[in-house]
Amino acid sequence: MAPTDPTTRHVAVLAFPFGTHAAPLLTLVRDLSAAAPDAVFSFFSTSRSNKSLFSSSSSSSEEEENSKVVPYDIGDGTRDGSAAAPTIETVDAFLNAVTGNFERGLVEAEKVVGVKIGCLVSDAFFWFAGEMAGERRIPWVPLWTSGPRSLLSHFYTDHIRRRFEDPEHNKEDQTLNFLPGFSSFRVTDLPLGIIIPPGKSESPFDIMLHKMAQTLPKANAVVINSFHQIDSQISTHLKTQFHKFLNLGPFTLTNTKPNNEYDPNNCLEWLSRQNPRSVVYISFGSLVVPHADKVAILVEALKESGFSFLWSYRGENNTTLFEETLNGKLVSWAPQVEVLKHPSVGAFVTHCGWNSILESIVGGVPMICCPFFGDQMMNMRTIEDVWGIGVGVEGVASKHDFLKALRSVLVEEEGKGMRERIGVMKKLAYEAVIVDDNVVDGGSSRRDFNDLMEIITKG
Repeated sequence: MAPTDPTTRHVAVLAFPFGTHAAPLLTLVRDLSAAAPDAVFSFFSTSRSNKSLFSSSSSSSEEEENSKVVPYDIGDGTRDGSAAAPTIETVDAFLNAVTGNFERGLVEAEKVVGVKIGCLVSDAFFWFAGEMAGERRIPWVPLWTSGPRSLLSHFYTDHIRRRFEDPEHNKEDQTLNFLPGFSSFRVTDLPLGIIIPPGKSESPFDIMLHKMAQTLPKANAVVINSFHQIDSQISTHLKTQFHKFLNLGPFTLTNTKPNNEYDPNNCLEWLSRQNPRSVVYISFGSLVVPHADKVAILVEALKESGFSFLWSYRGENNTTLFEETLNGKLVSWAPQVEVLKHPSVGAFVTHCGWNSILESIVGGVPMICCPFFGDQMMNMRTIEDVWGIGVGVEGVASKHDFLKALRSVLVEEEGKGMRERIGVMKKLAYEAVIVDDNVVDGGSSRRDFNDLMEIITKG
């Protein structure tokens, strides 16, 4: 349904519908919409993605507020539009059809709104959005939904590949000290797809990321859910590579959408009965389901340690593993942002997804890192070796490994240092988004947001 108020600016938004990509993009768009009441934002994603994203608009007042953000469904690349879990096949099918689907969607939205699209905001994955914007002679603003360090590594894909082009050269233990700020990182910490193993070719997803790295410098601005102070050396370097590099986060602190404290499993009530900094919160995100063996090992470590835990568990409904554990609460979903802010939570066992990392920093909770794929290894190395706010448990971890990590964070002096350091980062995160008449132009993320608004509203 098109908005009824006069519209002078029309912004198209192209979402990547898999994983946790579309939600941060919608958060950003809602913030932009609140600051630009004369603009309408046409939000393109698959029907499954849009249904999940927009179903939370329950009150009539919120629906009125969000009438300036209009969802449009595009095909997911399958014949019947039934793609569900983001497998390699479903993502490839989506990518093969997405350019034409978006083009048709833009034409439809312009007819509905009655105003030509004047700016294109997209997930950074969509390198072709730059070409679409160029053909229309309008600004292109891609959003990178992960961290600045992984963005820098993708940006230098060609340089990294040339460095390690000799397939006979053993490079796994080599450092990446030829990249700025990467002296403590190894080749094995790089996100998958940057280095293509011998005998293999680039997948459609690898090709997309490679083309993204080559195209982003053409964007009017590259924006990120982060704040400058979290990794200032990397952020400063990226500012020299793009027309504008704008840190706008953490989105969990800038989100204008009200928090309804939805907590169907009474997690917060249960946490309030626990001692301060005594609970281990466990969540591996919305995509990862750990192998049953890893789950069993972690359960055994929790039993032996005696620590209380809250586990947002998305695997099969197999409660037999937890029957003898007296100090835990197992739920299918938890309000993670609020959980990590709760004073009873002392450690966060995480897959190291970027959104989870930012939420942990905002909550001031040190992390126990169990990375699985993508940029998660690099995120773990950053948490452990650069920031010193967590410990890593990687590869084939044993019960002893988890016990050591739990005690390190919750009991030993090392954990005290982690809490102090993450406390400093938490303070910096809040300062970055501050809006205060006594602070000229607000915090760094607020100033970058104002720069983005200039592009969105004036082009």
